[in-house]
Amino acid sequence: MNLSQLFSLWLKLDDKIRFVIIGCVNAAISYVIYVIALYFLGQQHYQVCVALQWGISSIFSYLNQKFFVFCTRGNYLKEYAKCCTTWLVSYFVNVVILEILMKFVLKNAYVAQFISIFLVSVITYVLFKYFAFKKPNH
Repeated sequence: MNLSQLFSLWLKLDDKIRFVIIGCVNAAISYVIYVIALYFLGQQHYQVCVALQWGISSIFSYLNQKFFVFCTRGNYLKEYAKCCTTWLVSYFVNVVILEILMKFVLKNAYVAQFISIFLVSVITYVLFKYFAFKKPNH
């Protein structure tokens, strides 16, 4: 099986399934960035680390969503700007969830962010599908 056939099989998957798979890859990369930042900056700087995580992983995530989940063509700058808006919303939701978990529930920056990433993923999917990568109605 060549790459073209493999990609055709991939495209037959529902976009929610593709989002979960690619989302897991993106979340793993984001989490690794966060853990590395925590290692170098310390747990007391967890909010700085989450900002670094979101900033660094945005381009990789955008390309994965564009080409492997929603499969749109063109509109690179417009879609990237909409993705940045989506990430900004997601970032603030992430920050709030992380702060709540750190202050009242877990007090462990590693576990709190791990949980927060997956909670924010639902919001991110909806915003990507219906805003950032919304296909025009024909």
